[in-house]
Amino acid sequence: MSESLFDPVKIGIVSISDRASTGVYEDKGLPALQDWLTRALHNPVTFEPRLIPDEKERISATLIELVDAGCSLVLTTGGTGPALRDVTPEATLAVADKEMPGFGEQMRQISLKFVPTAILSRQVAVIRGQSLIINLPGQPKSIAETLEGLKDADGQAVVHGIFAAVPYCVDLIGGPYMETKGEVCQAFRPKTAIRPAR
Repeated sequence: MSESLFDPVKIGIVSISDRASTGVYEDKGLPALQDWLTRALHNPVTFEPRLIPDEKERISATLIELVDAGCSLVLTTGGTGPALRDVTPEATLAVADKEMPGFGEQMRQISLKFVPTAILSRQVAVIRGQSLIINLPGQPKSIAETLEGLKDADGQAVVHGIFAAVPYCVDLIGGPYMETKGEVCQAFRPKTAIRPAR
């Protein structure tokens, strides 16, 4: 199918790390986010990438900037643990119009299948204006697992990833109609919300 059949989407991707932002090591968060979203979506995507340190005011300002720039979805990675410098959830809640607690609950459920320390992660999701902002884990492998969910040997969903709910959430707040590639992630919408194929 031609990409022109699908709504264009602008997505903000933010990697939050003191060390990566100062060049101590290579950032793996932004490439992981961009790679997964490119594989998962039919829509033509414009990415707005940001690599910033673990500073609450800077994170909040970056989220506001991306929402104001027209990003209907903003995904962050990093800074969601209990360490003293981990302030991503606080910075995200500070710019929220509405909190969407189900996303964080589901991410922890998925991660608990792998590590008991998943209960230490504090990811949150919020709506600001017509944008959905979601904090994801810091590791590329965990990013993919939480977005995509867990599948059995036949490729059937065992635990749904959070991205299955993202397109419909974006619909409800007035954003573009996002269409996923079923082999990566099957978006769920009520029948009344599904657009006929063009």
